[in-house]
Amino acid sequence: MPYTTHESEESVVLEPASTADAAVIWLHGLGADGYDFVPIVDELRLPPTMSVRFIFPHARPRPVTINNGFVMRAWYDITSLGPDRKEDGEGIRESAAVVNDYIEQQNTRGVATERIVIAGFSQGGAIALQASLRYPKRLGGVMALSTYLPLNDTVAAEAAPANKDVPILMCHGLRDQMVPATLGKASRDLLMGLGYQVEWQSYPMEHQVCMEEVLDVSKWLQARLARNL
Repeated sequence: MPYTTHESEESVVLEPASTADAAVIWLHGLGADGYDFVPIVDELRLPPTMSVRFIFPHARPRPVTINNGFVMRAWYDITSLGPDRKEDGEGIRESAAVVNDYIEQQNTRGVATERIVIAGFSQGGAIALQASLRYPKRLGGVMALSTYLPLNDTVAAEAAPANKDVPILMCHGLRDQMVPATLGKASRDLLMGLGYQVEWQSYPMEHQVCMEEVLDVSKWLQARLARNL
């Protein structure tokens, strides 16, 4: 599938050759930018019958406490990596609102909400979960890679009924030292305990993406977004 690339200060967008009828909003990890996952789109090898627009937003630069206050692209601040860390609720909610804006932009461009998947890696995956579970209209799915559920003590109270059965794909490296797989599994278990449909895939890798995972992501996206012609 050939794509046309559109770049701006806010994002990188891959536009399919035919009019898009679905979209994937894909959020990068800490210190990266929207370009980070652009190369994966070709590797997904989606069938030509799928007209999916890929949107890769850039997080705004902000000081990150764990990196000595160094300013980098981040969806929220991280104060520490310990289990008792204080979460940046304001930053997390601010970035979730950015995702909401992107969803609405896609609506104005003719893509229905139920044809939109919210995806993210690491920090981006945390925001994907934060935004999607609270979004008031039914989404096509949530893809959370090498990540965890942020603000997990507020999910039950804030969850949107429209997305209580939204398909969730969680993938994680078993050797991940940045975001341990145990943290991802705990988030998975919490979500399943709340009644969410979570598909879990793990791989013998670190805090990264591998080809086996790319193939699983492709299969999952096709199941969510392919048209039954």
